Amino acid sequence: GTQLVRRNDELALLYEKLKIQQSTLNKGELQYKGRLEDLRLLKLELKKLRHEKGTLQDKVANTDDLKREVFQVQRELLRERTRCRALEEELENPMNVHRWRKLEGSDPSTYELIQKIQLLQKRLIQKTEEVVQKELLIQEKEKLYAELKRILARQPGPEVAEQLSIYQETLKAKTKQLKSLASEVNMYENQIDDYKYETDKLNRQLAEVRQKYFLQKKREAMARERDRLSQTQQQLTTTVNGITLQQPAPDLIQPNRS
Repeated sequence: GTQLVRRNDELALLYEKLKIQQSTLNKGELQYKGRLEDLRLLKLELKKLRHEKGTLQDKVANTDDLKREVFQVQRELLRERTRCRALEEELENPMNVHRWRKLEGSDPSTYELIQKIQLLQKRLIQKTEEVVQKELLIQEKEKLYAELKRILARQPGPEVAEQLSIYQETLKAKTKQLKSLASEVNMYENQIDDYKYETDKLNRQLAEVRQKYFLQKKREAMARERDRLSQTQQQLTTTVNGITLQQPAPDLIQPNRS
């Protein structure tokens, strides 16, 4: 009987050790998953940085043109500054006093001011209502938070602490996932902007090609019309009953045009 009791105690110790080892294994797996998520986020950031690098390299290729533009703008700025100085000197030493005139201005009417005040009051009322609603929501969330604190305080034990740690780790993992999704969304938005720019460019090129095509068709139609008119005129100028007509009659040309 004493041996059975000892063996039961040893089994209980072994079970406790197994539980401890299992908890450490679970923690290690969670940390490993977290590191994998960090690696995925870092890869996404690296792709984003490469994309930005490519765009910056495309922009850097046009530095010579930008330097020329900056030089031209600086020259224009110097000219404008000299003009401003000359005008300031003229204002300080006026020469054409007889050409001065008084500038007339009018303040806004009282009716317009009253309308503006009413609009501002309406906006203020809406904002105060929104603030009150947000405060009520905050109070409800605080109450829920306090109740959760009380419930957690009433539940002692290491299992609760382990569950809390697991929940915290899952929350961290979810926040990391949300961050990764946000970074992916930003990357996709950048790609969408690029695609929009390319589609706009292609639409403009297509419109230009269509315009050129329609102009070419119009010119061809006009050339055909001219050829047809010249042929009709030549046929009319031929001999009719042995008599050559020098000038075709307009009543004969009009049906051919129609």
